[in-house]
Amino acid sequence: MRGNLSTDKKNYLFDNKALAALIIPLIVEQLLAVLVGMADSIMVASVGEAAVSGVSLVDNIMVLLINAFSALATGGAVVAGQYLGQGSKKGACKSATQLVWFITICALVITILIYVFKYWILHGVFGRIEPDVMNHANTYLMIVTASIPFIALYNGGAAIFRTMGNSEISMRVSIVMNIINVSGNAILIYGFHRGTEGVAIPTLVSRITAAVLIIVLLCNQKRSVCIEPTWRYHADWSMIRKILNIGVPNGLENSMFQLGKIIVLSLVSTFGTYAIAANAVANAVALFQILPGMAISLAITTVIARCVGAGDYAQVKYYTKKLIAVTYVCVWIINGLIFLLMSLILKAYQLSDVTAGAARQIMIFHAVSCMLVWPVAFSLPATFRAAGDAKMCMIISVISMWIFRIIFSYILGKYVGMGVLGVWVAMVIDWIVRAICFVIRYFSGRWKHQALAG
Repeated sequence: MRGNLSTDKKNYLFDNKALAALIIPLIVEQLLAVLVGMADSIMVASVGEAAVSGVSLVDNIMVLLINAFSALATGGAVVAGQYLGQGSKKGACKSATQLVWFITICALVITILIYVFKYWILHGVFGRIEPDVMNHANTYLMIVTASIPFIALYNGGAAIFRTMGNSEISMRVSIVMNIINVSGNAILIYGFHRGTEGVAIPTLVSRITAAVLIIVLLCNQKRSVCIEPTWRYHADWSMIRKILNIGVPNGLENSMFQLGKIIVLSLVSTFGTYAIAANAVANAVALFQILPGMAISLAITTVIARCVGAGDYAQVKYYTKKLIAVTYVCVWIINGLIFLLMSLILKAYQLSDVTAGAARQIMIFHAVSCMLVWPVAFSLPATFRAAGDAKMCMIISVISMWIFRIIFSYILGKYVGMGVLGVWVAMVIDWIVRAICFVIRYFSGRWKHQALAG
């Protein structure tokens, strides 16, 4: 660790223009993902309830895998970013090449395992489901599983472009991918009446296209980070271990988070149909409420990794405070808009009075909580991960989630009688505990590790 090097902010790594160029495309990309997800669900619904059920069951597994690849990609991005901070293009390119190969091999192995254990997944993991739902799930799984290596490659490539501070390219590739996906769904479902196949095939084609585009763009040797355009792969286990030091804890944290959501959803289902509907609507709106925060957290990883690589913790502290402040501003703006549009949003869902009342209560509570707590609970840990402190982030997050989110969901929702609102209150208690722990961790300085790169 080389201490605090920068005293003149003119020499800092990212000016306001560079930060805006990094953050705005990330927000657009996150917005696209949410909107396309909503459009997909609407189009699948037109095929029938059995198709919706079958697709959603398989998507639960796919989300888990995509999160795992995103975590690995984050590990590679942190290592490459630290090399860039050290001024080592060779090290950054080497780590990017190792990431792309390693993530592809992992994805291929997982793809083969899913095909081999398909029967167990459909009958063991999903349990007893209606034959019609099973047929849709089987069709969707068979096609979409083939896209796993490609979505892994896209995630890896997008993370490398973010490392360069160039999120615009990954945004453009994402736009192409989403256009293919949505238009393909519309053509095959409404034009050719292909049912579940009409949902799965465009997903596969769009992910193949995105992976090819982003890898071709990464092969450009003129970029500050590029990959070696060769079919020969020599594993550098020292470099891979560095990537896994961030990727594995981050992946475990994401997996535990998804598992926690499933457990909590099973509790919500016991509160009745109105609670399930209110929770579903609130979850859909909640994605928009935290959307800018998620995008800026990706930017924090990019910026802080570069600063840590340079050994400049004055810049680390400066950009952490600045970007968390930007997150607060963006979260306040988006939630202010949602407050103004809340009546229209609820009207669009055509809910009963009881369900609409419960959804409104949850949305208001979640909006206020986002505006006060979310950035510290979820943006601050991005600094720690970029500094190589991913393991402690995982420990704090997982312990807090199991104790406060899950256990308190049962205490408040079931035993205190708060119902579905109690589940959301428990979630925010988890946020508050995380925020307190992360603030203590930040001011302790124990997250300041030696750079992983080097």
